[in-house]
Amino acid sequence: MSSLGIEQTFRYGARRGLFAVLAAAMLTVGCSNVVLERFGLSDVSAQRDDIAADLPPAQRREHERLVAAYGGVYRAPKLEALIIQTVERLVAASERPDLNYRVVILNSPAINAFALPSGSLYITRGLIALANDTSELSSVLSHEMAHVIARHAAIREDQIRQAVIVSRVISDVLSDPDLGALALARSKLSLATFSRGQELEADAVGVGISGRAGYDSYGASRFLTSMGRFAELRAATVGQPRSNDRLDFLSSHPSTPERISIAAANAQQNVTPGVNERDRKAFLEAIDGLVYGDDPKEGFVRGQRFLHPNLGFTFTAPDGFALENTPQAVLGATSSGKEALRLDAVRVPAMQTLATYLSSGWIDGVEASSIETLTINGFPAATAVARGEQWSFRLYAIRFGSDVYRIAFAARDLTPALDGAFRTAADTFRRVPVEEARGASPQRISMVRVGLTDTVERFARRMTVPDRKLDRFLVLNGLERGAKLKLGDLVKIVVE
Repeated sequence: MSSLGIEQTFRYGARRGLFAVLAAAMLTVGCSNVVLERFGLSDVSAQRDDIAADLPPAQRREHERLVAAYGGVYRAPKLEALIIQTVERLVAASERPDLNYRVVILNSPAINAFALPSGSLYITRGLIALANDTSELSSVLSHEMAHVIARHAAIREDQIRQAVIVSRVISDVLSDPDLGALALARSKLSLATFSRGQELEADAVGVGISGRAGYDSYGASRFLTSMGRFAELRAATVGQPRSNDRLDFLSSHPSTPERISIAAANAQQNVTPGVNERDRKAFLEAIDGLVYGDDPKEGFVRGQRFLHPNLGFTFTAPDGFALENTPQAVLGATSSGKEALRLDAVRVPAMQTLATYLSSGWIDGVEASSIETLTINGFPAATAVARGEQWSFRLYAIRFGSDVYRIAFAARDLTPALDGAFRTAADTFRRVPVEEARGASPQRISMVRVGLTDTVERFARRMTVPDRKLDRFLVLNGLERGAKLKLGDLVKIVVE
């Protein structure tokens, strides 16, 4: 969560259904691409401290804006070395071995990868954590290289050359067309995605590159399967139906089942007898200790609790809520889909009272008679009720430092009991003591070796995740229910 949110988000939420925006924001995964102004690359290289030092000032600013939107650059020397080695093999096997690439690992739990038209490849640590061998990683990298080779990004850039394209940087909170238009206008960003045909073309080209480089051609279908299962797990967490439509990476992209089927067919055509390298051991050793989930410096979720050490506050959602931290806000929803919440921050002039702010148009339908001022753990606050066609809202504005933090609880049926639970949750907003903030540490991927008596259930119990431990362990390791572990194999678990 960044320090400031989008000012007018809830003006649309009251009329159009807040939960649809919140829940859809939790379900977006997949490949999308970012097109910035072009800049030259000299060789295959990993990120470095002066990664943008050789760029013209304007291009450097856009590059840095993109990196900042995904939590900055993630440093992991052993992993970087593996990625560089992988890309070098892929380049040599590609249709354009003369092209140069730069690889950047982004410090984001989002599952995403994209390419700039110049050949800069970006991949999030969240995506890397979901892969289980180098062939799966190579399938992602070769897919993005295929976009560069086919000039997909350049074609899109020609169509919208007046805009800087940052795809998916903000789409996690822009599922509503009207809401998206508002935020894009405010941020001067334009959203673009590759077409369905371009995605399928990149899939086919990428599988061919990976296969010719000596990697297992079925890495793409395995990884797409993991992505689909991950999307289903997230959907189930917030009470969304498990439909194929919900698994589309983007509306214009082929759905997961279709892509898996096509990827498997492509792999069958690109299998080289005796060549099916997965390189699982080297990959798993390279990601041992990889930060998993939220980075504490950006705030993190632990069960129903959100804590932001840098901003110095914490908040605990009501029981039954699943929380997700995004750069714009903390989002939450119940498994029933009948309740949701959003926590973000805005700047409100010191001379404007919070009661006035609540009635100033932040959200439509505020009942003036419900506005009241109060104090929450020593901080000035105000609360009110707003009602829309399908949703009712319990709103809070809390002045904390130079910002005002807004908590909007939404419910299909705002009963007195539920309203009381929302009030109790708002009362948990408090300052985090310095020593508590210093003690905040991220979760990490840890490699453990399978012993003689180990089972998936035993490893799942060791996962420091708030819920669905077995499901999360299986998805993280690309395993199906009922899978038997092999003695001596490495598996991934999440630990504090």
